[in-house]
Amino acid sequence: MQQYENEMQHALELYLNGSEEHELHASEVAYLLKKIRKEDKDEFFSSLSRIPQDARGDVLLELPEKLKDEAISFFSTKELAEAVEGLESDDATDLVQDIDEFDEDKSEAVIAQLDDEDREEIEHLLHYEEDQAGAWMQVELFDAILDEKIQTARDRLKRLKDSGELENVHQVFIVNEERRLIATIPLEDVILFDFSKTFREQLESKEFRSVEATADIEDVASMFEQFDLSVLPVVDRQGHLVGRITSDDIYDVIEERATEQIYNLAGVNDEVEQEEDLLGIFKNRASWLFINLITAILASIVIGMFDATIAAFISLAILMPIVASMGGNAGTQTLTVMVRKMALGDIDVVNAKQAVIKEFLVALLNGLIFAVLMGIVAYVWFDIPKLGLVIGLAMIINLLIAGSFGALIPLMLKRMNIDPAVGSTVLLTTATDIFGFFSFLGLASLILVK
Repeated sequence: MQQYENEMQHALELYLNGSEEHELHASEVAYLLKKIRKEDKDEFFSSLSRIPQDARGDVLLELPEKLKDEAISFFSTKELAEAVEGLESDDATDLVQDIDEFDEDKSEAVIAQLDDEDREEIEHLLHYEEDQAGAWMQVELFDAILDEKIQTARDRLKRLKDSGELENVHQVFIVNEERRLIATIPLEDVILFDFSKTFREQLESKEFRSVEATADIEDVASMFEQFDLSVLPVVDRQGHLVGRITSDDIYDVIEERATEQIYNLAGVNDEVEQEEDLLGIFKNRASWLFINLITAILASIVIGMFDATIAAFISLAILMPIVASMGGNAGTQTLTVMVRKMALGDIDVVNAKQAVIKEFLVALLNGLIFAVLMGIVAYVWFDIPKLGLVIGLAMIINLLIAGSFGALIPLMLKRMNIDPAVGSTVLLTTATDIFGFFSFLGLASLILVK
């Protein structure tokens, strides 16, 4: 591993010195810059200044937020404007937004130095909300008019590729004179056409998929996953072609969605965690831990209600963590499955009842199996037959509660327009702990205490 790190550092040095034989991806450069920043701040800024101009924008986008802010502060508005101009429209818009979040005045100065076309494209994309498809699209695409000769379109595509104006072209978007989208044709099909004919003459009637610019990006991501798409045209309400969304952007959407869900289930804020701000991370985590403390106190109050029973049967104190642990783990399994399926659109209002019943039955089966198992263990351990009955019944009750609450909590939060991942774990823990201890100790009071 250390040898690999040394080789990468050497490759970065050659890359920064302009060696054409040692090209590095922007993500690799950003990774190495992050390591340099931890060891030597001055060397970090020195390396920043030597990044090739045509790669500067891509590297900035790959840097963590904190280092990106430092880099934005380091570069002049002219250098940042050059970095923005070297990016495709969607990435250029992202970088302008990053600059704006760090320094609004600097952002305005950068935009003012862009050429008219770039400025208009970025300002157009900035009008869309972050969760709309238009905010994720790029306006660079290859389209052709229906009555255009295929050879003419082919020559135009070659010029655009040679000049670097177009990258990652997968399809030709066929439009009419009013720029309404008529069809999409993969390039692998176009090369089989008769180049002397027009697209109209070669075009066969085929269904194609497109998305409106105002569509929810989560729905767009689902389309990419469902139909295994590499690119999707974006149209306005009248059907005019306005841009395209490529799979690399959807990968980012899917990653952000998955990361947010994981963090929310753990009760932490993904944006705060990624900023690496110690005080911010402390405040965010402490707020959720405080809520957890309150729920733990509630559980302790329930335990305190049965202090006499516990004093009479010390074995109850030994077995209590087993009841709570089994309920918590079973509930977390159900909760995780439900939240993930809801995010993927597999569970909605129509089939929610069926999903809840399924989780209830799974919890019942698990409860019966582990009730028998734990009942035998408790009997053999403490030689108290009724104790095995108590923990067996408590196990069934708590696993049923865990399964039911694990399925119902995210559905209820969704109905209240609250992210199902946020707060679900705290509510679930409260339910399983309180009802688990109450059922276990309550049953013990009824069955064991004469």
